[in-house]
Amino acid sequence: MDNRVNKIRKKISALRLEMRETEGAMRKEVAHDGDCAGSATRLMAMRAELADLVGERRTLGDLTPIGLPDLRKPRFARR
Repeated sequence: MDNRVNKIRKKISALRLEMRETEGAMRKEVAHDGDCAGSATRLMAMRAELADLVGERRTLGDLTPIGLPDLRKPRFARR
């Protein structure tokens, strides 16, 4: 199970990076009065895929945030 969770977490991280790049491209298109429908459609598809991956990850029991420290734990326990 841990291997599946790790694969999903890697996919989520890669997808977030790709989403950030797509958002940047969309901002450039908007800034130059271009048509951003293609970028927006891709971004919406990526968000749907991300939601599916997050749901699958939660189903497997992984509830920890990705890339963020767990602030619910006391500071001395995070070391």
